[in-house]
Amino acid sequence: MRRPTLLALLASASLLSACIVEAPGGSSPNERRQAVVAQVPPLQVRNGANFEDKVELVGATVQPGRLAPGELARVTAYFKVLKPLEDDYMVFVHIEDPEGRMERLNADHKPANGLYPTTQWKVGETVKDEFNIALPAGASARAINLWVGFWQPQSDARLQLKNTDAVRNDGRNRILLVQVPVAQQ
Repeated sequence: MRRPTLLALLASASLLSACIVEAPGGSSPNERRQAVVAQVPPLQVRNGANFEDKVELVGATVQPGRLAPGELARVTAYFKVLKPLEDDYMVFVHIEDPEGRMERLNADHKPANGLYPTTQWKVGETVKDEFNIALPAGASARAINLWVGFWQPQSDARLQLKNTDAVRNDGRNRILLVQVPVAQQ
């Protein structure tokens, strides 16, 4: 049996890379409808941030997956309770332009729309926290970063992040939950 030479192998690899592959289907209106979406699907992120072995930020969704200035997006975060919390914490949310051109927006809030304070959370539960974010009309950011964490207003203390090497954070107990693309108008 004769082995192909290096030159023959390179020539066949060159032919393979020059092949044009056509996608099946044509350009009928029905096929276009199946390939085009009216709205970007939700962004889904997993996280795993561990706050003082008390709460884990499991993940979140952002709907829609791209935000337009002047419109709302719904964020749903999921927190797993690891140990009881002695204080009532707020979820702080900082909305920032990655390039630093826009002023930071805050969406701080009591978790679960204020219906379920952190001192009542039970070990083993996963708490669903929903809130809205918005960009002002005319905002020119290409994307926004959502930074989150837990803040106790009376003491001005944050729950400390334990696994700083495992999750994106800024070293100040803020977790980069997700970067959301912004639709240009």
